[in-house]
Amino acid sequence: MTISELKNKEDLPYEKCLKYGPAMLSDEELIAVIIRSGTKDISCLDVAKKLIEHYGKQGILGLTRTSVGELVGIDGIGKVKAIMLMCIVELSRRIYKAGRFCGKSYTHASEIAEYLMEDMRHLESEQLRLLVLDNGLRIIGDKVISTGTVNYTCVSPRDIYREALIRGGVYIVVSHNHPSGICKPSGQDEEITIKLKNAGEMVGIPLIDHIIIGDKSYFSFKESGFI
Repeated sequence: MTISELKNKEDLPYEKCLKYGPAMLSDEELIAVIIRSGTKDISCLDVAKKLIEHYGKQGILGLTRTSVGELVGIDGIGKVKAIMLMCIVELSRRIYKAGRFCGKSYTHASEIAEYLMEDMRHLESEQLRLLVLDNGLRIIGDKVISTGTVNYTCVSPRDIYREALIRGGVYIVVSHNHPSGICKPSGQDEEITIKLKNAGEMVGIPLIDHIIIGDKSYFSFKESGFI
């Protein structure tokens, strides 16, 4: 069943949005507008309800930690709908970041951690992220350098500083997450930090911090006095 086939026209998400605005739509109705159709047995609103129920107490927040494979396991969600939903989640994240952080100077580790937190704290594998900054400490480059296993990320100073040079960077910050949610640095984290710091001094693009992202927490090598 598509939205147009629902019986009560006053309750149609499209009609409701036109009359009252999208803010008046429930989570189920917003998702129904996105997926547009259900199956021959259930409406798109019922599919949306099943989707939200699938994530239990997390509700729509569960979409931030889902995958196409998990989505297609929900009745009424095929690969195309799954990709649409994943793209909507990513677009929402980017819009938020563009409005919240665009043009901002980053002078404290807590500000960089806030910038990275929602992107990295949900990840199930370690990810190494490079932030390239200009002379005003504004981010001019943001790139995932590598993604590793649950507890290891392969780090290449050459790849990191090549990207920084291409972007015309003056400073860099590197960050990686700990999927355990605990951001205490390991011996390997300390070794990587020293390696990158030394390479930065040679290239002339200082490493000003290495930040570990946990679950709503972070560790800064700069704040700790290590850098």
